[in-house]
Amino acid sequence: MAEIEEDEEMHTIAEDIVVTKYKMAGDLINDVLKRLLEKCISGARILDLCELGDRLIQEETAKVFKKEKEMKKGVAFPTCISRNNCICHFSPLRSDGCQPELADGDLVKIDLGAHIDGFAACVAHSFVIGASAAAPATGRKADAMLAAHYVAEACMRLLKPGGTNTEVADTAQKIASAYKCTMVENMQCHLAKQHVVEADKSVVWNPDETVKKAVEKCEFDVHEVWNVDVLVSTGDGKAKERDTKTTVFRKKETVYSLKMKASRQFFSEMNAKFQAYPFSLRSFEDENKARMGVVECVKHSLVEPLTVYWEKDAEFVAQFKFTLLLMPNGQMRITGLPFDTAAYKSDNKIEDAELLKVITGALNKKAQKKKAKKKAAGDLASAVESVKISG
Repeated sequence: MAEIEEDEEMHTIAEDIVVTKYKMAGDLINDVLKRLLEKCISGARILDLCELGDRLIQEETAKVFKKEKEMKKGVAFPTCISRNNCICHFSPLRSDGCQPELADGDLVKIDLGAHIDGFAACVAHSFVIGASAAAPATGRKADAMLAAHYVAEACMRLLKPGGTNTEVADTAQKIASAYKCTMVENMQCHLAKQHVVEADKSVVWNPDETVKKAVEKCEFDVHEVWNVDVLVSTGDGKAKERDTKTTVFRKKETVYSLKMKASRQFFSEMNAKFQAYPFSLRSFEDENKARMGVVECVKHSLVEPLTVYWEKDAEFVAQFKFTLLLMPNGQMRITGLPFDTAAYKSDNKIEDAELLKVITGALNKKAQKKKAKKKAAGDLASAVESVKISG
């Protein structure tokens, strides 16, 4: 096992083929997200949308590297669609009773991911159904949306070689506060590696006292890959469990000899299909047997539940997630769709000059040089004009 992990450590974005696989996974998942967004209308069932997202990921990943028969490809994060005050991980099963539908005015978060050869590209996008530049969403929904968007913009610029996780976390909270919002407590962004969802570095949003003591300060390095997950709440940001069934899980490295046949079948199918990546019970051949088999696996820590978390009923949570490659010439964001700020109108705004400077900064060295050259040209033009006036 150690030899495999050591070999995997060598495969980073310092290699062109690895960058290619990441970008292919990113393009693929962005396209799936676009197709899902077209279906997210009032009256659409969340279950149908989640099933569609997972199916599209499987279909699209099957089309690449066809000659590489042993290459693992597929879902890196099952489609989750969480509304309004639901923070994350809502992904219903067909065997559930009542199936919720989207409605006009819902603040919707779509979260999903794909991997090619263990190199995962993840994305989450938020929007308010019916919001547009002509009829913008207002109030607390707009606050959450704009705060999350600008935190994501800041993360893209601060998460760079030499930067630190504490600087990113502190800046994120300041931006959220400008919109009278807060980062969701203890949620994290993680360094990612091949076949590894959460490596040994993280950024923790709004940590409580216990977590704050455990968080290790770290610097970002060139050739790292980060899954940046921004979650902003209009409330106090404290994630709570409710009676919502957990349907998304991921494998842990614990060893235990399962007793039940259903549990062993579940574990075997999970190993074959998902490796280290999160999965939905929807994806098993027999959903009902999977619901039975997962119980013993959770009890003995063979798999970890990704709990459905909630804010208070009257609050809203917005989410943006993207995969960021830290290249020698700057940051390369490979997932995420354009965001129309004109569709959201808030009475709040960022006024701090330093924060404004962060969210408008260039992402790579080429862009930085271009921006500096443009500024220099502008300064020269102003100087020439000043001389003319003086003359």
